[in-house]
Amino acid sequence: MSESHEAVGRMQELLERLRGRVDALETLAAEGGDVDAAVETLAEVAELAKQAEAEILRVRQAADAGA
Repeated sequence: MSESHEAVGRMQELLERLRGRVDALETLAAEGGDVDAAVETLAEVAELAKQAEAEILRVRQAADAGA
């Protein structure tokens, strides 16, 4: 499998995890959930977004190196 295919797989996994955390956050909001849990979930969303950004940068760097 090529590096770009692996990167796409990693991005898909990150996006699935991100969707799950956003869904959890929406559920907390709809239920008037625990503020501490919402803050923790937001922190998880932020971390996943950072991981996704890092993956995008790796793919761009690999593409630039191969160009």
